[in-house]
Amino acid sequence: MSREWLPSRLSIIQAPMAGSQGVELCVAVCEAGGLGSIPSALLSPAILREQIAEIRARTPAPFNVNFFCHEPPGPDPDQHARWLERLAGAYAEAGLDPSAAGSGPGRAPFDAAMAEVVEATKPPVVSFHFGLPDAALLARVKAAGARIYSSATTVAEARWLEARGVDAVIAQGAEAGGHRGMFLSEDIADQPGLVALLPQVVDAVRVPVIAAGGIADGRGVAAAFALGARAAQIGTAYLLTPQATTTALHRAALREASDNATRLTNLFTGRPARGLVNRFMREHGPMNDAAPAFPLASGAVAPLRAYWENCGSGDYSPLWAGQAAALAREEDAGALTERLWREAKATLAALRLEP
Repeated sequence: MSREWLPSRLSIIQAPMAGSQGVELCVAVCEAGGLGSIPSALLSPAILREQIAEIRARTPAPFNVNFFCHEPPGPDPDQHARWLERLAGAYAEAGLDPSAAGSGPGRAPFDAAMAEVVEATKPPVVSFHFGLPDAALLARVKAAGARIYSSATTVAEARWLEARGVDAVIAQGAEAGGHRGMFLSEDIADQPGLVALLPQVVDAVRVPVIAAGGIADGRGVAAAFALGARAAQIGTAYLLTPQATTTALHRAALREASDNATRLTNLFTGRPARGLVNRFMREHGPMNDAAPAFPLASGAVAPLRAYWENCGSGDYSPLWAGQAAALAREEDAGALTERLWREAKATLAALRLEP
């Protein structure tokens, strides 16, 4: 059932996954009744406009556009040099020249140009990761009529978001794949799992709470509702769908995933993110103080990633995945969305609960 804060028919939100999805996945989820999402951190304003237009041409259903809102770091040549020194052996093994390493940002935060896109296209939902943009930019999003969500990894972050007027808080447990939404702390030890975090966030704020992290089937959705969530956000379970743009190497790794196959790492971007363990993580991390600040670390890793992927290896690729990756199935994204809701309702009915 639609709600003022959640415009989709089902209380299932497809997590935005930059690099692993495009319009196809978003549309499939929307058509099935969930809230499909588009990640924009790797897009230009022009490309985002095109994608929003394509979504609207293919479905009348509401959708979410997601933005990062980190503070871009200034250049740090010394840090970059230390990072390259740390990676010197890997460069030598691949026969690569370290001068090929980039040092610029690979992911852009929400800015005035993206605010113009929101104003022009008026997406029904706008979500943020890493806090919120500054007050002036946030006011422009609100004036455009979008419902605003943002991720919290602690109760303190949830309260901070509510105080700034979000329509819903996404409680992101430590199990979640991809980048942590943390913004008030840099300590990953501060991050509770979803079962601990979710009820505490529900108790701490008055706005609806969306559960995220380690949810990959209807049982997980039902558990989230039992703990007070009003919706569930799911990412990794969609990575094996045909509509996702997940690479063949990433898909192969997901098929072999086990319950202990992931770690939090800052090696690929400079910010903690959960992914499947590979050679790079084993040899240099998974956390390493030499990695430059987000998102600068990615520049030096990019040539290594390209070389090894060309050799058919994901040893230096960010294989983002949550702790429930082993539950992912190769299934149509629309069918998955419907199954998640159907299983959740059946589980709750067996427990005599209702979503």
